[in-house]
Amino acid sequence: MAPLVLLRHGQSEWNLDNRFAGWMDVGLTATGVEQAQRTGAFMRQHGMKFDRCYTSVLKRAAQTARFCLESMASGDIPIEHHWRLNERHYGALHGLGKEAVAREFGEVQLRLWRRSYATRPPAASDLETDAFRRDPRYAEASVPTSESQADTVVRVEPFLKKVLRPALASGTRTLIVAHGTSLRAVVKLLCGISGSDMLKLEFPNGIPFLIEFGPTGRAMLPYGLHE
Repeated sequence: MAPLVLLRHGQSEWNLDNRFAGWMDVGLTATGVEQAQRTGAFMRQHGMKFDRCYTSVLKRAAQTARFCLESMASGDIPIEHHWRLNERHYGALHGLGKEAVAREFGEVQLRLWRRSYATRPPAASDLETDAFRRDPRYAEASVPTSESQADTVVRVEPFLKKVLRPALASGTRTLIVAHGTSLRAVVKLLCGISGSDMLKLEFPNGIPFLIEFGPTGRAMLPYGLHE
């Protein structure tokens, strides 16, 4: 099995504002662009090479992938966009500030919505859901109204089965640029960890994490690559 690198997108506009982004298509800040470029330069300096990159359909992940690969002088490798790698769908919380949600619903409820494994946020409105369903990027998707972290694992699993595992088994050196929850889901499925252990995983913006595989093909837990 080829090694796998996981990269959370650089700082987004709503990371900066501390708002729930989820499936909303917000771009990178100048800091986020710099993080992506610095990560690419770091990986190039250490001789890392990729044959293929997978990312979500969301702009902040796609931009990160492009800036990172250009800094690696690898801008010509194939980039595939998969909606199953999107961030968790935050339903009615999309666009809301986390501090405002805490004031309205309380810190305990906010923590449940953010960090429990099986609790879904309140459902998105019909108007927002219809807008996602009309988006051609989701033509083949079953658009949710909100997702728990467990739901995100279920959504990501077909990507691993049909796309990622065959690529790794064929020796394809792979970079995934995605989001905190979808990257946790990848690790849970590859490494066979529990939901509670999945929740302990943290992927800071713009830090690459390496997953290596043992002689039997078993995935080892990721570790961060730092300058």
